[in-house]
Amino acid sequence: MSKLYLVPTPIGNMEDITLRAIRILKEVDGILAEDTRTSGNLLRHLDISKPMTAFHIRNEHQVVERIADRIEAGETLALVTDAGTPAISDPGFLLVRECVKRDIDVECLPGPTAFVPALVNSGLPAEKFIFEGFLPHKKGRQTKLKEIADYSYTTILYESPFRLLKTLQQLAEVCGNERRVSVSRELTKIHEENARGTLAEVIEHFSKKEIKGEIVIVLEGAVASSTDDDIEE
Repeated sequence: MSKLYLVPTPIGNMEDITLRAIRILKEVDGILAEDTRTSGNLLRHLDISKPMTAFHIRNEHQVVERIADRIEAGETLALVTDAGTPAISDPGFLLVRECVKRDIDVECLPGPTAFVPALVNSGLPAEKFIFEGFLPHKKGRQTKLKEIADYSYTTILYESPFRLLKTLQQLAEVCGNERRVSVSRELTKIHEENARGTLAEVIEHFSKKEIKGEIVIVLEGAVASSTDDDIEE
């Protein structure tokens, strides 16, 4: 029976892939990849050889119906992104929606996504949280920042290393310097770092170093919940 599988891939450490994910990637007819070079490296590491089709943010609107047609015609395909779970700040939603519309079977495997370990190891409340993904770069950015400042729940953001300090400084402007935050970078990799403290402390910490890697920001809600001011690495 034809099907679309959503297969999470490691966010850094190649060992963070499930046995089931490996089996599915070996069994499907083809793999839809955000970047065929990145996915090709993973497949070679796993000794898997499958035909790959590019499926990324620049072409997904154009190819989504064509790919759904392939599945309807009998193919079983797996969608992977460069890292993590498809459709979480990555391509995937449009294809899943089209498959659901056509009553095509869709199955998502459990697996890696960056915001979960960042949230859990932040030391901030995790029973209720809001995942915002990437902030708008320009239009609507200030409005969103002010909205986030009023959230009573923990807020999770993705950010690039090039905009991290700017984003932290803007958060301090709307939330105050004493709002607590945890910044995780290079999760699961050799140089993983988790810096925790007030916004002022974490801004000072990252102002003194070159910032590299993928970034997850975990921000305390509007109601203070901690008094520990130390930064840990």
